[in-house]
Amino acid sequence: MNAPSIQFKNGHWVMPGLATAHSHAFQRALRGRTQRRSTTANSFWSWRGLMYQLAENLDPESVYHITRFAYMELALSGVTAVGEFHYVHHDQGGVPYTNRTELSDAVIRAAKDVGIRICLIRTAYLRGGHEQTMTPAQQRFSDPSIDLAIQDAEALRVKYSDDPLVTVAVAAHSIRAIPIDPLCELSSYAAHHGLPFHMHICEQRREIEECLAEYGTTPVALLNERGILSPRFVGVHATHLTSEEIQDLGQSQSFVCICRTTERDLGDGLPPMSDLIQAGAQLCVGVDSHACENAFEEIRAVEFDERSRLEARHTTAEAPALLDAGSRLGYAACGLSRHWQEDQVWLNPNDPSIAGADESNAVDAILFSATPRVIKKVSVADQTIVQDGLHPNFDHIVANYKKTLTKVLNQ
Repeated sequence: MNAPSIQFKNGHWVMPGLATAHSHAFQRALRGRTQRRSTTANSFWSWRGLMYQLAENLDPESVYHITRFAYMELALSGVTAVGEFHYVHHDQGGVPYTNRTELSDAVIRAAKDVGIRICLIRTAYLRGGHEQTMTPAQQRFSDPSIDLAIQDAEALRVKYSDDPLVTVAVAAHSIRAIPIDPLCELSSYAAHHGLPFHMHICEQRREIEECLAEYGTTPVALLNERGILSPRFVGVHATHLTSEEIQDLGQSQSFVCICRTTERDLGDGLPPMSDLIQAGAQLCVGVDSHACENAFEEIRAVEFDERSRLEARHTTAEAPALLDAGSRLGYAACGLSRHWQEDQVWLNPNDPSIAGADESNAVDAILFSATPRVIKKVSVADQTIVQDGLHPNFDHIVANYKKTLTKVLNQ
């Protein structure tokens, strides 16, 4: 294994492209619109209601324009690969599009038009929750059977099998949205094809309470009992874990995808990051709701927020390990391992955030201090997608994003 590094070449710091392994791109439209107390978004669950309102108004065109803008913003932050945890599948009322993968295709097209790599994580969603009525928005997420979700995943896998910018994975949205037996079927499909298997785990305490009521055990313990944890498993958030669950994730070498800027925004809590890493779990990061576009902040927050939890310094990982989590391991979680060394980011050494850095401290200076302003150039698969800090289609992408916001937010 070659560890990622940062080198000084031709007047610039050059680093590997960054990967955000967990994204809900359409939620970019909510940034700045759910912060005030008057929005009633005073908890994850009330925020979710506002997100559902947005989801009800989406169509293929609006999904494309919002996603393209969100991905361009990521590229401007040095992100070259994204794992899109995609669960808006159908038209209003849950009616499938004639092309069942219409919205997945729109997301993939947005990534390709920006120039970044994408892992389309086709997400299964079968119910509104244990003994809960499904909301209208959830009907757009849900399939009547796990077979249809697998059918869609297989159609996407075959369709994009020869595209070097695209991989396909599968996900169970959460233990509340998919019962354990069909969840196991989906996991078996992923294992058969060697695909990553993603899932939200233990983000909210209510999720754990509902799992205990339905199954008599906690979410990660249930997954471990059913043999679902593995080096291909990517557990997202992992906020509220027992010590036994931490050991289960570590001993199975499962990934944990930490999304600190969104977890902060939603008040999720502080995951036990250092405990997970010490137990043997693999670390990657995700932008999740796109509450913040700063990829450097997403990475260093793993360490900084753990310092706040433990009231100590140097807790989870030093800068080289954080760089590994933000690049190589993020690519691996997205099924893109063979490509992580092909994508690069050039940084301006004179930017005030990193000015004065030298070979002895460049990794620390960049990982703990840089902002997206340092980005000069980004290349993916030998194609330059950002030059002099700008995407070539910046104005067009922004204009269409603004028009789309007016449309989806005023319906």
